Amino acid sequence: MIKDLHGVKASVNFALTLLLTLIGYMAAAQQSNPAFKFKTIVIDAGHGGKDPGAHGEYSLEKDVALAIAKKVDQLIENTVPGLKVIMTRTTDRFIPLNRRAEIANENNANLFISIHCNSSPEGTAERTHKERGVMLLVYGFHRKEEQMEALRENASIYIEKDYQKTYGGYSESDPTSLIVLNTFMQKYRKQSILYGQILNNEFVNEDGRRSRGVKEQGVLVLAHSAMPAVLVETGYINNPAEEKYLNSQAGQEAIAAAIVHALKVYRGQIDSR
Repeated sequence: MIKDLHGVKASVNFALTLLLTLIGYMAAAQQSNPAFKFKTIVIDAGHGGKDPGAHGEYSLEKDVALAIAKKVDQLIENTVPGLKVIMTRTTDRFIPLNRRAEIANENNANLFISIHCNSSPEGTAERTHKERGVMLLVYGFHRKEEQMEALRENASIYIEKDYQKTYGGYSESDPTSLIVLNTFMQKYRKQSILYGQILNNEFVNEDGRRSRGVKEQGVLVLAHSAMPAVLVETGYINNPAEEKYLNSQAGQEAIAAAIVHALKVYRGQIDSR
């Protein structure tokens, strides 16, 4: 029994030491080089290739999403110097959902934005009260085990490069390591919601768009992203008025501008913490 207590005490002490060291490391990194903390973003144009997504009277979600994604990429290049943009696709091709998150994880992205169009159950049928507006989705906390696996696989990215030497007994299978992973997961959830709220404010207050707000759902494309991630439902493609807006140059530019301006505000808030 005493041996077991010693083991528990050692495990707890190890966990606390690991967590405190990690927090100290993160704080030191932020103070020493805040300008380079936020440097990579992944823009994901939803669907593509054999997967057309939702459709309106004359357009497909995959095409609208790609057009907006390209405008976001170009706008970031023109107005946000030093920020690297990675596109999951730049052409009409199919990419599996898990591969999209892998691209973000492999590039140690600081934010993952997936661009989509919404659709209501009645499809393109004539109906007086069709849905309209934007909606922002973050990964549902009730599905945290899926995201935990992504964080576990990428654990060494978020700790010192020599974490195995530093922490000695650190093991991804050790329950104490879950304290660290949970810390990151909570942090990413809060940051995902933060970006979603900032972008929602842009859509509503600056563009006058109706919004269904920021919601937590078990969205598969966000499930394995080991970073803050938001899926942007840019509008209802099966609503004739919204389809026209989503396909217009002015509409796509306004959506792209909102995404990028929200990104600048978000980046400023993250870098100042």
